[in-house]
Amino acid sequence: MTSPDTTAESKDRFFEEIAALAERMIAEHGREFTMGAFVLAARFIAEKKDFGVAQFKPAN
Repeated sequence: MTSPDTTAESKDRFFEEIAALAERMIAEHGREFTMGAFVLAARFIAEKKDFGVAQFKPAN
C-alpha cells in the first residue's frame, strides 16, 4: 500500500495533467466543448463504462 504522502503527490500530478489538458482543449475548442468533454468523462466513470478507443470513431 502507498503512503499518504505518495498518494497525495500522485493525485497532484494527475491534477496538473488534467489542468494542462483542459488548457489545451480550451485554446483549441473553447470552454463549452471542454466542459462537455469532462462531464461526459465523469459520466462514463460514474456509469463504469469502458473508455476503449474503439468506441470513439472520428466523424470524418
